[in-house]
Amino acid sequence: MQILTHNANLEAAAHVVQLSLAPVFLLSGTAALLSVFAGRLSRVGDQADTTASEPVDAEGREDRLQMLRWRTRALDLAVVLAAIGGVATCATVLLLFLGEVLGKNAASILFFTFGGAIVLIMGSLAAFVVEMLFAAHDVRRVVDRGVAESGEAPGRGD
Repeated sequence: MQILTHNANLEAAAHVVQLSLAPVFLLSGTAALLSVFAGRLSRVGDQADTTASEPVDAEGREDRLQMLRWRTRALDLAVVLAAIGGVATCATVLLLFLGEVLGKNAASILFFTFGGAIVLIMGSLAAFVVEMLFAAHDVRRVVDRGVAESGEAPGRGD
């Protein structure tokens, strides 16, 4: 009889490990996103340093610094949302294991933590899209200024 109980416990533990794989994959993806966000934030910081070191009366300096401020805000939001989503994902895995060990049904809390993680990560991706749109707008503005200074018509030279 003890062997049957041991096998049942082993099967239950294996099932919990299987269930925790989805949140662990989500956590891995979240870590990759955080790495991308940190890299972009570093590049924006470098651009801000370069732009801030330009003469105060340089053409477009203040506009460029304002755009970089907006980009950092969007990236800050993306990082915070993804990090909180990662914490919620870790809480999901912890609840899976504790629910099995303690024999408690934590289904409603699991839906809240895992669902919350998904919503937070979606929010971080939305903030990242906003930052990408700011970056694209800034690139187009620089290109348009370069074209205007060179006297070429837009769209030529492709």
